[in-house]
Amino acid sequence: MPLRVSTIAFLNPAPLLYDFEHEPAAERLREHYEVHYTSPAICASELHSGAADLGLIPIAALTSSLVVVPGCTIASRDEVRSILLLVKNPSGLSVPEALQRVRTVAADTASRSSAAYTQILFQHFHHTRPNFLHLPADPTAMLAAADAALLIGDPALLARERRANLDAAAGSPLLWLDLAHLWRDLTGLPWVAAVWALRPEALAPAGLSPQQLIADLTASRDAGQANIERLVQEWTPRLAVSPQTIRTYLSHNIHYTLDPDCLRAIELFRSLAAGIDLLPPLTLRMVEGAA
Repeated sequence: MPLRVSTIAFLNPAPLLYDFEHEPAAERLREHYEVHYTSPAICASELHSGAADLGLIPIAALTSSLVVVPGCTIASRDEVRSILLLVKNPSGLSVPEALQRVRTVAADTASRSSAAYTQILFQHFHHTRPNFLHLPADPTAMLAAADAALLIGDPALLARERRANLDAAAGSPLLWLDLAHLWRDLTGLPWVAAVWALRPEALAPAGLSPQQLIADLTASRDAGQANIERLVQEWTPRLAVSPQTIRTYLSHNIHYTLDPDCLRAIELFRSLAAGIDLLPPLTLRMVEGAA
């Protein structure tokens, strides 16, 4: 019985999925894995409902029933570019002052973690509680309805390519804030978006050991990072951004190794989220039996 894998239909996980999408490795992996693509939030819901066994899910969606697979992540050590907070700033205020004045945030609903990071930014660090509106990822419409707009993933990258047009359409100056950079400045830790999470009872029926699962996912990541130019060629026709933007994003903006700093960042994020009653407390559980 193949392990049912729910993953993200965005650019950022492309290196993690390289072996699953490219021969000859893909043929071997199809014996044990069945991959399905969707949004980050749906990845999590499929894993929670049992419709998937392994998911690349937002860290806000981790629960005590799931275990984290060591090795891989979607994170950033500083500027990530694909998590973008646009803030109206007609008075030309400093970033802290402008954030203090935000009363409404229009949020793309694709990821719980990005929205949670933003709520932590306002509630824990700036001691305000703006109202969050859930709207499709259209920055012009979002800014017409709210003081700020939160864009994630490919829509955020596309917005950056249209910056001059969006600034003009907003009718007032905008602050373009990279959420990962803000998090790094405030905490000194990487920003972590997603990890591979597993329903542990699904591993044995798929004929996989913990060691093999970790090895397969790590080998796929390593192959992806060794083939960035091929990914740039494949993704350039899919997104209205330059090849250089894609190249820089995959090779510099995103950090793909779940190292100790990333684990500390997840723990801090969950602790802060619990402190403002946004998410329940969580003790991270890793896949058992890993070498």
